Amino acid sequence: MRMARAASFLLLLTLLAAADARRQQESENACDKGWECSGSRFCCNETITDYFKAYQFEQLFAKRNGSLAHAAGFWNYQAFITAAALFEPRGFGTTGGKEMGMKEVAAFFGHVGAKTSCGFGLSTGGPLAWGLCYNHEMSPSQSYCDNSNELYRCAEGVEYYGRGALPVYWNYNYGIVGKGIKQDLLNHPELLEQNATLAFEAAIWRWMTPMKRRQPSAHDVFVGNWKPTNKDTLSKRYPGFGATMNILYGDSICGKGYIDNMNAIISHYQHYLDLMGVGAQHSGDNLDCADQVPFNPSSKNPDS
Repeated sequence: MRMARAASFLLLLTLLAAADARRQQESENACDKGWECSGSRFCCNETITDYFKAYQFEQLFAKRNGSLAHAAGFWNYQAFITAAALFEPRGFGTTGGKEMGMKEVAAFFGHVGAKTSCGFGLSTGGPLAWGLCYNHEMSPSQSYCDNSNELYRCAEGVEYYGRGALPVYWNYNYGIVGKGIKQDLLNHPELLEQNATLAFEAAIWRWMTPMKRRQPSAHDVFVGNWKPTNKDTLSKRYPGFGATMNILYGDSICGKGYIDNMNAIISHYQHYLDLMGVGAQHSGDNLDCADQVPFNPSSKNPDS
């Protein structure tokens, strides 16, 4: 009996020592870089302001304040940096070193630029210079209210058309995103077209957050955190930029061959890589989702 008690006591001491060592290691790995990034091992890497400056933001979105833009004066560098700082401790722009961080910012903006562009082939500066032209859907075809969703019922008199940097549609999506960023978007979806920091925060939250349990986030598939299963491989889903489109848009973009909407997002991503000094040649493997089976087949609007 005494030997059993002694063995149990030694086991307990061993477990406590191991736990203490883990805590010490985690403490040693956590870094503090002030307001932008603190209390995380990711903060030990370069933060976004170390490699992405205001002048580069201006280059990426050169026409956003032009006379033809529909959200002139709304989007700005500081709003993005303020929103990004909430996610840098989780790895946004701080995973895998400087080049991967730059590539992730370019990838995120590739989606944002394509989804908020008012550029076309003959536009001044070319079609890729007009990202962040919009902050909301200009001519909604409907109110995007679905009261069959009992968890996030529509608020009276509120319309849930597309708003934000990665436009959000439908009441239930405003409810989910609002819960994620701790804002009452279900009752006040207009916040995403009134506050640029919140609009970027909502977009980065979507980038960093899996849409369903046991599925990866766009961040995970891009930076290499995600390892595809056999089912994923059979569905031609592999880590890379292409899978980010699969997660964010599903079958509205993916599995349809090389359609214009998909190609536009890829073009924005590669254009931004060039402007940021990384180069489109470093876009990475598995760039498209032309042949990928969607993670989540759509019901109403996968662009939400």
